[in-house]
Amino acid sequence: MTTHAVVLLKVSNPETLALYREKAAEALARHGGSVVQASPEPSVLEGTPPTPDMMALLQFPDRAAAQAWKADPDLQDIHALRMGIGASDILLL
Repeated sequence: MTTHAVVLLKVSNPETLALYREKAAEALARHGGSVVQASPEPSVLEGTPPTPDMMALLQFPDRAAAQAWKADPDLQDIHALRMGIGASDILLL
């Protein structure tokens, strides 16, 4: 069953964000993932949650593929880039 992941970023290092963007799509594709949508200006529709500087919705074939993407030892440098952007939270739906 298709699984989605929500990525929430607080950007403190925009240069690292640019480097990450160059490599992120290829890293996702290794596990069947893709970016469904991304926004540098997410807005709150209801409530008062903390608003990230950037938000993305990722899609994977299933939960195992999403977990394999995160755990892939060959992608740890790319995950480190994402974490170097600032605060990075990822939630699976």
